[in-house]
Amino acid sequence: MSLAESKANEADASAISASIRNILDRQKAAHIKDGPPSAEKRIDWIDRAIALLVDNQKEIAEALASDFGHRSHDQSLLTDVMGSLGPLKHAKKHLRQWMKPEKRKVQFPLGLLGAKARVEYQPLGVVGIISPWNFPINLTWTPLAGVFAAGNRAMIKPSEFTPATSELMARMIRSAYDETEVAVITGGPAVGQAFSSQPFDHLLFTGATSIAHHVMRAAAENLVPLTLELGGKSPVIVSKSAKMEDAAAKIMTGKTLNAGQICLAPDYVFVPESRVDEFVSEATKSIRKMYPTIKDNPDYTSIINQRHYERINGYVEDAKAKGAKVVEINPANEDFSQQQAHKIPPTIILNPTDDMKVMQDEIFGPVLPVKSYRDVTEVLGYVNDHPRPLGLYYFGEDEQEERQVLDRTTSGGVTINDVIMHVSMEDLPFGGVGPSGMGAYHGVDGFKTFSHAKAIYTQAKAKMVVEMFRPPYGLKTRKLLASQIKK
Repeated sequence: MSLAESKANEADASAISASIRNILDRQKAAHIKDGPPSAEKRIDWIDRAIALLVDNQKEIAEALASDFGHRSHDQSLLTDVMGSLGPLKHAKKHLRQWMKPEKRKVQFPLGLLGAKARVEYQPLGVVGIISPWNFPINLTWTPLAGVFAAGNRAMIKPSEFTPATSELMARMIRSAYDETEVAVITGGPAVGQAFSSQPFDHLLFTGATSIAHHVMRAAAENLVPLTLELGGKSPVIVSKSAKMEDAAAKIMTGKTLNAGQICLAPDYVFVPESRVDEFVSEATKSIRKMYPTIKDNPDYTSIINQRHYERINGYVEDAKAKGAKVVEINPANEDFSQQQAHKIPPTIILNPTDDMKVMQDEIFGPVLPVKSYRDVTEVLGYVNDHPRPLGLYYFGEDEQEERQVLDRTTSGGVTINDVIMHVSMEDLPFGGVGPSGMGAYHGVDGFKTFSHAKAIYTQAKAKMVVEMFRPPYGLKTRKLLASQIKK
């Protein structure tokens, strides 16, 4: 790159950053000018978000299908439209209660003398949302439920990997909100970098752990508080006591939803050594039932692009080359070498080893490694030797073993006797731990994440309260100290 090209790129980056900063400054100014919004105003913001989803549902499904090459319209309506309406309606129903000040206890003897303490939840101001490509509508609108309930304005940077959906989102938002309320900033990596470098009052990033390092580093320059929703390799533990038909069907449903392109998708499965063949058989049956054909099946989603298609197929080829047994579940025996989309049939990799790429990276596709085990302590040791995942799943009827799994592993969340479903419960916090993320949102936890919990103390009027802490110190002070400073 020449010096002239370098200077031109710097000028472009500076212009992009200045444009984003201008919108942020106007949102912050409007927030300060208008003050904390009333419950009615917050509900109005939420109602507009709900109306956008309902009125544009057909366009949303079509845009997502265009971006993915093929994506099930019904799945898009289930996950991105209906899946976003639930959080918005939940927030609308409960936000008045959430907004109420919380009374807190006052230490003895101040409470007896009339002192009071409370916490008030104050809007932070402007929240930045960086949303991913896998569920671009849901992972924008669901955070908006908490952002609006807490009384904030929002700026959104959607993924460049879903350009049709990102442009549709921008048009939808412009049609319903003033730019000082909500703004959508589209563009590629340069825009993303400029966006994450802004002095937001809070920043939510959903995406890859590798990108989170850059986002966190950029946010640190302005000490912007972060919520990071990442991913990792979410394990499934199938107990010896599990009902295998039920377990396999639920695991494969979760693994093939959005073709496995889910941060909470089951990434690998531990199955008792004596039941591996049974699991493969039941998994195959469940796929045949859900997808008798795959290549032209409207219910089966494509991989997002060529790069990810090659990456996932590379995992399978690497596993084969290193000696793994690969079971491709292709009920109609279709040829996937020639296709318009980037579909990959569900594929099981049996007893993979840790030197295989499929066991090192988050898969984000319909490929499922299956490891066998003899005792659950082996499983716990393996899970704990690896980075803490966003989700963990346990199938079984053994309550003592279930308790052992819950106590001896750490993950963002857990679903028992199913996969992924804990994310759909609005009264549960959703978030990661360690490499799978930090912070949480959804429901009241989202309201609190996007609020400042302001501590407020009102002093008692009794004169003795003031005299207790004011010099000159005497006998009363020493008696107080003697009564309080003890084990």
